[in-house]
Amino acid sequence: MPARSKPISVVTGAAGFLGSHLTDRLLAERHRVIAIDNLITGNPANIGHLAGNENYRFIRHNVSDFIFLPEERIDYVFHFASPASPIDYLELPIPTLKVGALGTHNALGLAKAKMASFILASTSETYGDPLVHPQKEDYWGNVNPIGPRGVYDEAKRFAEAMTMAYHRYHNIDTKIVRIFNTYGPRMRLRDGRVVPAFIGQALAGRPLTVFGDGSQTRSFCYVSDLIDGIFKLAMSDFHEPVNLGNPREMTIKQFADEIIRITGTESTIEYKPLPEDDPKVRQPDISRAKKVLGWEPGVSFEEGIIRTIQYFRESLKRD
Repeated sequence: MPARSKPISVVTGAAGFLGSHLTDRLLAERHRVIAIDNLITGNPANIGHLAGNENYRFIRHNVSDFIFLPEERIDYVFHFASPASPIDYLELPIPTLKVGALGTHNALGLAKAKMASFILASTSETYGDPLVHPQKEDYWGNVNPIGPRGVYDEAKRFAEAMTMAYHRYHNIDTKIVRIFNTYGPRMRLRDGRVVPAFIGQALAGRPLTVFGDGSQTRSFCYVSDLIDGIFKLAMSDFHEPVNLGNPREMTIKQFADEIIRITGTESTIEYKPLPEDDPKVRQPDISRAKKVLGWEPGVSFEEGIIRTIQYFRESLKRD
């Protein structure tokens, strides 16, 4: 395909866990990619393999500041920039709020100026500590706006509202993906999320830290499944939020037991108090994704976890 006829996609947060995998998928789909990241939580190692790729350009920039790109044509803007782990958004509360508000405004402004499609990476955290289970897209959520997690939850809720306003008022082609717990290679080992935390502790032979009694539930989706759903949503003409995640639900205690079994470690489990506003349940209803996108996850939990453990084993050897 001639370079001039290839779709051009902008990815904010492109050096992050999901942004880098999305970039790989877009390049595989013969897009040209303009990657933007200020590297506040992104990792240059996630995109090192793209150096020299003629269809890839990296710009170090904070999207909470105005975004200027000289390209006459941009086809897609994927807004994935944000601290996304509890450690990150508790340490960076104001940048988290700013990228959800100002960053989303700037990314939407870019999409409007270039007449591009806009895809927002939202989150299951918009549902807060849900009173409805499993969570469907028409549930408005149960969020504490002034709690420590509120900086992330409300930033994403505002981003969704801004996105729909641009769709309704400016007639921008917008999509919203609500991402449930996703895991896989390129996660940071010490980013505070349960998958890298448990794997890192198990590989080091340390106790696995379970908060509360471990009865709270999560649903884990392998990253390639998630990226496939995001790409299908971007190519669709659907504008309402869509849940993407794996509905296979398990308790944190069950998850810890599985990590111990699969790694073969002799680690034990250590219990600590549950953090404030930590959701008790989390499971996506993916009926909309099945109907609208023909999408559902295909990678089994065991297969995905084995791949992820292997990635962290190799990472620890390099470190």
